[in-house]
Amino acid sequence: MKTLLAATTIAATLATGMGTAAAAPASVDSANRFHSQRLNWKPCDDARLDAAGASCADVTVPLDYAKPDGRTITVAISRIKATDTRNRRGIMLSNPGGPGGPGLDFALDFRDALAPDVRGRYDQIGMDPRGVGRSTPVDCKWPVATMLRSAGLDRAAFTETARLETDLARRCRDTVGSAYLRHITTRNTVRDMDVIRAALGEKKISYFGVSYGTYLGAVFTQMFPNRTDRIVLDSAADPARWGVATFQAMGPANEAAFDDWAAWVAARDGEYHLGGTAHEVRARFQGLVARAARQPIKVGAYAVDEHMLPMVPYVLFDDHRNNGTLAEVVRQLTDAADGKAVRPHPALEGVFLNLTSSDPTRQNSAQTAVICGDAAMPRDPQWYWRNIQRSRTTQPLFGPVANNILPCAAWAPPAEPTTVVRNSVPALIVQSTGDTRTTYAGAVDLHRAMTGSKLVTLKDTRVHWVFGRYPNTCVENSVNTYFRDGTLPAADRACR
Repeated sequence: MKTLLAATTIAATLATGMGTAAAAPASVDSANRFHSQRLNWKPCDDARLDAAGASCADVTVPLDYAKPDGRTITVAISRIKATDTRNRRGIMLSNPGGPGGPGLDFALDFRDALAPDVRGRYDQIGMDPRGVGRSTPVDCKWPVATMLRSAGLDRAAFTETARLETDLARRCRDTVGSAYLRHITTRNTVRDMDVIRAALGEKKISYFGVSYGTYLGAVFTQMFPNRTDRIVLDSAADPARWGVATFQAMGPANEAAFDDWAAWVAARDGEYHLGGTAHEVRARFQGLVARAARQPIKVGAYAVDEHMLPMVPYVLFDDHRNNGTLAEVVRQLTDAADGKAVRPHPALEGVFLNLTSSDPTRQNSAQTAVICGDAAMPRDPQWYWRNIQRSRTTQPLFGPVANNILPCAAWAPPAEPTTVVRNSVPALIVQSTGDTRTTYAGAVDLHRAMTGSKLVTLKDTRVHWVFGRYPNTCVENSVNTYFRDGTLPAADRACR
């Protein structure tokens, strides 16, 4: 499950991390031997990449950039070469978000949205960030798939959740080891990106990042401002709220999405029979959560409790085109709660697998490592409980999700300060107004922090990740023009 998250930056003093390469624990320049490495290109052994004519290589980087002569790890990259060699611009790295999302083949997910003449001018470089996929992956061997869940309806349910989250942190320490985990961070991935740049013989990087990938890209502009070319950040988060506050911002956004969806469903009550008004639809779903708290709802092979049920709309709210699917799913859950035998909708099956699998996914282990390694979070469970309780009046469904305790509460302190983004590097920020994962307000704040940026807003639309996922000519023209000739819009732009 891709959640999030984008955009912090570097502090104004050396103590908090200057916004240059030299501000790392040890200068990246002290690891120059990695910059001159020769890459061994080979087939990717991946059907999609091989069909696209890509080749793959492993880039060697220091685990700890403060100790470049110490342990090394490898970062897997892919390359689809530019076809217009005469007008070749350079390399375009990309990241799909997560954090923890494998990115080796991500270029194939948005490549068709690039105009042919733009696509032909760049080497498309995919990357599995450190700790992810083929890049020395983190696998905490959890008994559940993800750290994300609702805290539930009462203190007993929250206490159960707090125990689970603490256990997830312990399993990561015991299985992976703190010595490795502390280096799975955004700042180190940014340093890896600069090693990749140098190993490819390039002076600068162009970049397309989505969700958390916008945070990664923004931090790159802060740490290596002179090595950025054309930067596009799609679905961005508040640069000043990286960490626990990023999750908290999702509560109001998802409640608003629920109201929007409930009105849509109420207008189609003859089809879904979930209520004739938005209020009735909400009351029905909140009642369903209360029923799941008393007794988990049996849906096929799954037992859906109060911790899991709110995550169903949370997952599907990332795109308003899921409205009908979510209505069908809630209809099924209602029938199951009434004792009817239900075969889960494929979308519901997918959500359940993502939430309940006893075969832990490496992506979610890596997600936790990055989030917890980037920013310190409060350690006292009572702090989270107070925020959950405060949120219930206005966020009855998603306050207990957005304010819930995470393994970060039991994680080792971050090895470096959180980055503060404040620069004038040119960039194009793309954002929909209804995004439930990385909110529109966060993109506005990133735009303010990056004074050289322009903001392209997709108005009155609920979707997370626009370019390459949600067709819109205005957005596509803006992105392609920037990647083609480096021209940002003269002013911020609204698209519909």
